Amino acid sequence: MSNIPADLHYAKSHEWLRLAGDGTALVGITDYAQSSLGDITFVQLPKVGATLVAGATFGVVESVKAASDLYLPATGVVLAVNPALDVSPEILNRDPYGEAWMLKLKLDGGAPAQLLDAAAYARHVG
Repeated sequence: MSNIPADLHYAKSHEWLRLAGDGTALVGITDYAQSSLGDITFVQLPKVGATLVAGATFGVVESVKAASDLYLPATGVVLAVNPALDVSPEILNRDPYGEAWMLKLKLDGGAPAQLLDAAAYARHVG
């Protein structure tokens, strides 16, 4: 069973969103996603300042098994990208909900209604 923290919002495409109280949020991939991909070898993320729309592709993660597009769970402006992923993309395999966050967004609104809570995401991944 994958680790599915209760305090996050989840996209059906296996990205998570952690809301902060200041109108920002962190974005990453789920434990289920990193486990399905296997050993992650490369991550491509957008530039700081990019304005992105919920559901749009925001990057790519590559592993020894496959390459997979990343889809943004909420609309916003990229405030930061995690520089550790350039040097050590394998941290996604160790700590997908902590050290391996991908983006910090300034949200345009809150979490979209189509995002799943932890229980719904658990049902989604079966």
